[in-house]
Amino acid sequence: MAAETITTQCAIAGGGPAGMMLGLLLARAGIDVVVLEKHADFLRDFRGDTIHPSTLEIMYELGILEDFLKRPHQELREIGGQIGETHIVLADFSHLPTHCRFIALMPQWDFLDFLADQARRYPGFHLRMLARVTDLIMEQGRVLGLYAETPDGPLEIRADLVVGADGRHSDVRALAGLKVEDFGAPMDVLWFRLSKRPEDSQETFGRIQAGVVFVTLDRGDYWQCAYVIPKGGFEELRLRGLEAFRAAVASLNPEFSSRVQEIGSWDDVKLLTVTVDRLERWHRPGLLCIGDAAHAMSPIGGVGINLAIQDAVATANLLWEPLSKGRVPADQLGSVQACREWPTKMMQGVQLFIQKRVISNVLSMTERPRPPFVVTLFNRLPFLRRIPARLIGMGFRPEHVKSPELRDC
Repeated sequence: MAAETITTQCAIAGGGPAGMMLGLLLARAGIDVVVLEKHADFLRDFRGDTIHPSTLEIMYELGILEDFLKRPHQELREIGGQIGETHIVLADFSHLPTHCRFIALMPQWDFLDFLADQARRYPGFHLRMLARVTDLIMEQGRVLGLYAETPDGPLEIRADLVVGADGRHSDVRALAGLKVEDFGAPMDVLWFRLSKRPEDSQETFGRIQAGVVFVTLDRGDYWQCAYVIPKGGFEELRLRGLEAFRAAVASLNPEFSSRVQEIGSWDDVKLLTVTVDRLERWHRPGLLCIGDAAHAMSPIGGVGINLAIQDAVATANLLWEPLSKGRVPADQLGSVQACREWPTKMMQGVQLFIQKRVISNVLSMTERPRPPFVVTLFNRLPFLRRIPARLIGMGFRPEHVKSPELRDC
């Protein structure tokens, strides 16, 4: 028996970007909403930290962009890379039709804290930390709420709508029995930090060498490094030893030779198991999945957060009014998938193409790579850089806030 029972209009499982943005938008529209986050805080390292122009535009539309940009962040206005010995600028965000023509780099916990602070301005927003969903409340095939485990005991939440925004390993979608189509990935990613020195380049950079893809993200006082390995190859790498891994990193960027000892143990290296999948059906009566719970994205382009935010905006646009009247009809839940499935499929299609035609080939390569002719055109014809900038920065069909602000702060 539950130690506590509460009733709300919308219960959101997951306090990541999709869940927090949806909670903010619904509370802003006068909907009573409870967001459940299974952890005690948002402090988990090496989560996606890129806030793209499409998301920054959403914050402009909400009137919170200025406050957001007061928080410590870095601004990425170009994406460059080195293929073999050739340096290439791949994307230039300066021409985007947005208020912010850059990617903001900010730790995800700061971003989520910011969204939570904004949402708390509205009386209908409730955030419960250390609350993990354990089961769904179902009657006659319809989801009527959920059960969660908290430090104070079992929690029962009755809700007109349950939203699964609990990530690529979603408990909600598993409990709901929603079918997932897995598209596979040829790689995993190792994340780690190295200190940044005044004499270092300020450039966020990707390097492609034989058998390796290595990315460094400028985080102000440190470099966030991504070392791409073949799928399932982490154990083999560990068997070669930490010193061999340090040497491999130093060979990719000689500037790091004097600081690879900062990788003190394998505990300093975090494995991201790359998954690309998508639900065949994102909803069932009384329940909707969005963000990674509906479609796990490859790390290519760093677009996962921003697809999740777009889902949240579309969900609020389409469902705030039905929610204000009670339970949401099944066809209206389907309208969210109808709105967001095409841009998701298109972006995943691009990622899968790059995984198959670029990443797989690089990881199996034994000779120094040379850039394909089409890639060298980005240096010869700079206007072409606008194409990947538009794709990465805004996606295929960016959403705009249409849900209202109905209650005063």
